[in-house]
Amino acid sequence: MKETLTRFGKAPAEIFPPRFDTDFQKVRRTVESYGIRVYIDDLRKPNTGIFDGMEIGIEAANEPELSLFVLAHLFGHTVQWNTVPSYRTIDARIQPGASSELLEEARRYEQEACRIGLSLLRHSQVWGREQWISDWCASDWSYLSAFYATWRLPDWRQHRIWNQPLLEPLLIPDFKPQRFFPRYAF
Repeated sequence: MKETLTRFGKAPAEIFPPRFDTDFQKVRRTVESYGIRVYIDDLRKPNTGIFDGMEIGIEAANEPELSLFVLAHLFGHTVQWNTVPSYRTIDARIQPGASSELLEEARRYEQEACRIGLSLLRHSQVWGREQWISDWCASDWSYLSAFYATWRLPDWRQHRIWNQPLLEPLLIPDFKPQRFFPRYAF
């Protein structure tokens, strides 16, 4: 086994599993350095997170991997809400039968949140998560697309997608956290 590790330069994931809990703590510290409170609590089911522009709540029952994604993604939305006012109303504007233009705006909004989340991971010294967050981003949009089409919450596990094209990080702009209305995450 040692020969394999040396030859390939890193350990296979099955030997050293990803440390989502450690990465979550690193990212949490970085998010809090922006003046955003992060808390873990029992949230209204089936939601995995909540944000309002100044706070991000994570569902206590989440697996560590899901918690890391929700934190990175909701940080992206927090940045967006504090810098692009129209993004605060996108959920209210989408109804079943929404126009393709509005759905494309929503897709970009979700993808940009993940791209900001990728910058957050890098800023937090969390490396090697590019494929992971790219796959979660595609999964999130698959889930939301199903919701927007039917207005019923599907099981997010049925929308997991892998091996997606890699996202490019989006620079975290300067912003001042402000409180708006709360929004839940799947």
